[in-house]
Amino acid sequence: MSYRAEYIWIDGASPTAKLRSKTKILAEGAEPSVWGFDGSSTNQAEGHASDRVLEPVFSCPDPIRGGDNVLVLCEVVNTNGTAHVSNTRAELVPVAERFAAQAPIFGIEQEYTFFDGARPLGFPESGFPAPQGGYYCGVGAEEIFGREIVEKHLDRCLAAGLGISGINAEVMPGQWEFQVGPLAPLDVADQLWVARWLLYRTAEEFGVSVTLDPKPVKGDWNGAGAHTNFSTKAMREGYDAIITACDSLGEGSKPLDHVKNYGAGIDDRLTGLHETAPWDAYSYGVSDRGASVRIPWQVEQDGKGYIEDRRPNANVDPYVVTRLIVDTCCAALEKAGQV
Repeated sequence: MSYRAEYIWIDGASPTAKLRSKTKILAEGAEPSVWGFDGSSTNQAEGHASDRVLEPVFSCPDPIRGGDNVLVLCEVVNTNGTAHVSNTRAELVPVAERFAAQAPIFGIEQEYTFFDGARPLGFPESGFPAPQGGYYCGVGAEEIFGREIVEKHLDRCLAAGLGISGINAEVMPGQWEFQVGPLAPLDVADQLWVARWLLYRTAEEFGVSVTLDPKPVKGDWNGAGAHTNFSTKAMREGYDAIITACDSLGEGSKPLDHVKNYGAGIDDRLTGLHETAPWDAYSYGVSDRGASVRIPWQVEQDGKGYIEDRRPNANVDPYVVTRLIVDTCCAALEKAGQV
C-alpha cells in the first residue's frame, strides 16, 4: 500500500522566506529520500541551471491526511551536495554541535495575525474595532476571532507529535500565538517551521490567510513577535549564568548584529512602545516587558531558569535566531567557566 509524503522546504524569497511543499507517492516500506525541484520558481536558481535538491531532515505523521502519510521537512542543497545559500539550517548545525554539552534549549512564542481579505479578522469593513485591551486571552464573540482555526491547528500539531506547549489570543483582534518548546536548537527550529506550515494549511481551509508581518496594522496596535526563551544547563542551575548570558547579548556590536537578523521590518515593531525596547538600544531587566531581554520574576526569585529575548519578529527565521543566541551566550558562558 503506497503512502503520501508532503515534502516541505523554505524558499529563497527575500527579505522573508516562504514555505513551499509538494507531494510524493512512496511505496509501502520506502523511506523518504532526496528529491528534486525547480529552484528557478522559488528564488533558489537560475533557469539555465534550475535543479535543486530536497534533503529530508525531519519527518512526522501527517495530521491532515492521516493514515501512514507523513510530513517531511527538507533542507535545500545544490546538486553537488553543498548547502544552498538559502539553507540557514546548515549554518546552525555546527554551532549547535559545538555547544551541545551546555544543553541549550529554547521555547519560541510564535505570534501571527489572521487576515480576511485586506483586513485583520475581526476588523470592521470600515474604521477600526475597539482599542486593544480586552482581546488578550479574551473570551466571547465580540473579542475573539478565529478560535476554530486555532483549535484545529493545535489538534493537528499535537497529532503530528510537535512540541507545542500552549496557545493564547493576543492583544489585537485576529492575532494569536502558539508556543513551541522547550527543545534543543535544531528541534525547536525544525518543529516551528512545520507548525507554521500546518498553520497556513489549516487557515487555507477556512478561506483565511495568515501573516507573520511584525506590524500588520500601523498605529496604536501591538506588533507581532517571536519572543525567544533560552537557557543552558548552567542557567537552569544558577543565577550568575543568567546575568552572564544577558550581559553577553549587550556586548559590543552584538545588539545590532542580532537585531538586523531578527526579521525584516524590525524597526517598525521595536519602537520603544507597545511592550518593546527601541531597536537600536539594548537593555535587560527583571519582569520588564519594555526591555530587550526579560528575566522572568520567578527566575530571580528561584535564582535560576531562563531569559526571554523579546526582540525577534514574528517573521524571524528560527534557524538564525537560535544560532545567534547559542553562539553568543554559550561562548560567553564557556569563557566565564559557567558550563
